[in-house]
Amino acid sequence: MKAHILIVDDDPRITDLVRRIFAYEGYSVAVAMSGDAALTRMLERAPDLIVLDVMLPGLDGLEVVSRLRMAGDRVPVLLLTARDAVADRVKGLEIGADDYLVKPFAHEELLARVKALLRRNQTERNEVLHFADVELDTGTRVAHRGGRTIELSPTEYELLALFLRRPRQVLTRDIIMDRIWGLDFEGSSNIMEVYVGYLRTKLEGDGEPRLLHTVRGIGYVFKD
Repeated sequence: MKAHILIVDDDPRITDLVRRIFAYEGYSVAVAMSGDAALTRMLERAPDLIVLDVMLPGLDGLEVVSRLRMAGDRVPVLLLTARDAVADRVKGLEIGADDYLVKPFAHEELLARVKALLRRNQTERNEVLHFADVELDTGTRVAHRGGRTIELSPTEYELLALFLRRPRQVLTRDIIMDRIWGLDFEGSSNIMEVYVGYLRTKLEGDGEPRLLHTVRGIGYVFKD
């Protein structure tokens, strides 16, 4: 299956051009016109790669990358921007971007860089996360506890992956909301508790000991 790419730019001429380039290559494509919209799009479907403009309304591109990396998300990010100063490129790479391409760009170079990032990420992405008797295959998105298979919804998968990447670490409500739903989420105020409950029910479906614990007043921790 071809990769899913998220294009984030507030210039419709750029998004339309890049979308057509990627669609012609067979990739599935989503578009966001702001940093906040990009975080929302990622919740709807996790991208395999992000092409991200730096100058955006609301959250700029560097802040988007910073939030993703602080939350443990390693999705490859290609910064696409008109800024060509060395200091700007270094800053983008230091906060966690994977590559940097200056506008105007050649279509062939954009595609070559995207394909290289996708190849590199594919070798790193298909990992199996373990803790106690729980494992999660990030390639198939299927979890197991003991010998039991656990089917997960997309949100449950993202939540379990977040905890498995940070076992025994207390994750605050703000960190979890930012990573899974985005800090600007305007839905139900108890959405986190609801999905933690769903995940606990599936993890403890055969009466297994609890691993996902509430830290009252702070957040949650995944520990035995």
